[in-house]
Amino acid sequence: MVVGDTTDWNSMAAALALALVRVSAMIALAPFFASQAIAARTKAVFSLAICVLLVPTVGFAAAKGAGGAPIEVSFTGLLGEVAVGAIYGLTLSLFNEMLLLAGQIVGLQFSFSLVNLLDPASEIQTPLMGDLFQLMGTLVLITAGLDRVLLASMVRSLRAVPLGSFPLAAVSASAHVLVPMLSGSFFAALELAAPVLAATILVEISVALLGKLSPQLPVISLTVPLKTLTGFVLLIGSLAVWPRFIETRFSGLLDLAERLISQSVQGGRS
Repeated sequence: MVVGDTTDWNSMAAALALALVRVSAMIALAPFFASQAIAARTKAVFSLAICVLLVPTVGFAAAKGAGGAPIEVSFTGLLGEVAVGAIYGLTLSLFNEMLLLAGQIVGLQFSFSLVNLLDPASEIQTPLMGDLFQLMGTLVLITAGLDRVLLASMVRSLRAVPLGSFPLAAVSASAHVLVPMLSGSFFAALELAAPVLAATILVEISVALLGKLSPQLPVISLTVPLKTLTGFVLLIGSLAVWPRFIETRFSGLLDLAERLISQSVQGGRS
């Protein structure tokens, strides 16, 4: 940063500290980054590297307070940055919940409802298909380059909400918006699991009709393997639409988080 051909190291350090708080809060709650499988030192180094790249990119104009003066580290500013990072992290966590719920629906249709594994992110027992869906979703995120979309969104957040300018009064309004968004993640999970869900229900209906026509058939023995085989075939076929579906949902959550913090800042100033 240069002000009158003089490097303002105090403003640079304050901007870096506030940006580090914002990014760290987001990483602590966002899917994949919040996993316990990633070492805390790795997360800290990654957060610092991101902030070192973000602050100079945004420029000195974005690293100023609402009054145009160079920003300073304050308790209120730190709490505001934690709130912004938490809004981003909680919004993105809905994506992880969508994948987990879709996996639970598919696992129930596959008769895998009693098969649980230890989730390294939450350290609780989660359904087998839920872990599989989360791993596949993470793979799609990385291969589709959505990590760069996340970094671009963080840059836009620094421009939309300058460092240290987020009003704490807007936190309650943001919470009221985030809670109803859970219903959206539920319907998104149903959309993701819809092909497998529809196919397995049709298999159940077909086997039931065969059982009525021929009572001597072992209906119970046929239902589970037919549902599982049909479900896996449909699941493999539906993977072709996963990149576009996940990219749309992930980008939509990022846009929603940006609008949420921007509206909160405008409401707090008014």
